[in-house]
Amino acid sequence: MNDDAVQFLADGMLGKLAKWLRLLGYDTAYDNAATDHELARRARAEDRVLLTRDRELTRRRGLRVLLIESERLENQVQEVWYAFGPPPHPALSRCSVCNTALQPVHADEVTDRLPPYVLRTQTEFHRCPGCGRVYWPGTHQDHIRQRVEQLVAVGKSRPPAE
Repeated sequence: MNDDAVQFLADGMLGKLAKWLRLLGYDTAYDNAATDHELARRARAEDRVLLTRDRELTRRRGLRVLLIESERLENQVQEVWYAFGPPPHPALSRCSVCNTALQPVHADEVTDRLPPYVLRTQTEFHRCPGCGRVYWPGTHQDHIRQRVEQLVAVGKSRPPAE
């Protein structure tokens, strides 16, 4: 993984974008309870680009900021992709809930956390060391992959002229 890759911090208005950026492979922190002051402090301290829809936040000194103009998820992804390039990490490599990089685990390590059907039908598992969630390539992941592919296609296209 590229340790020099851009990292994001999404403000409280961009929770859905934060989740999908994580699924795409961007390191994206999110805290919907943080004040503007806390967001600015954290972005500076962690050297993150602040993603916001708040024009006033973009005026803060010492911040790297991307003002997200669109209300539509597809266009928001496109704005990020256009400004910072494609995701530095593979899709579905981060926890969609807490943003931690997922680690492969053997089924024996997570047997007590999985339904019997999943244990019978799946062989590949990943665990989030941050929150403990377990992921596997079930049908839900097929739907997520389809959506990721759609968002990647949108991200690769140029943003509409304003």
